[in-house]
Amino acid sequence: MSRKFTPKVVTANDLRIGDVVYMTADGGWTRAHAEAELIEDEAIAELWLLAAMGQAGLVVGAYLADARMGPQGPEPVHFREVFRTRGPSNYVHGKQESAHV
Repeated sequence: MSRKFTPKVVTANDLRIGDVVYMTADGGWTRAHAEAELIEDEAIAELWLLAAMGQAGLVVGAYLADARMGPQGPEPVHFREVFRTRGPSNYVHGKQESAHV
């Protein structure tokens, strides 16, 4: 029996600055998980991943990550992806910089 497909987002790391990024509906990239395109079809997810891998001049390490629709947009499902949405764990860099007190 085949497993039911879990919705996905395409994620990677920005080649220039290293930040975690997510593919948007227009094929661009955003640092905000909630702005990512939530892909609910397995074949389309594979095509989006191939498109991301074709942007080697912009991103590295592209892969499909499980996600679900939340009130603000796609939300990560697994701890690793939740952690990646927060950026580097060093508060003087990345997404957490503004949260540093």
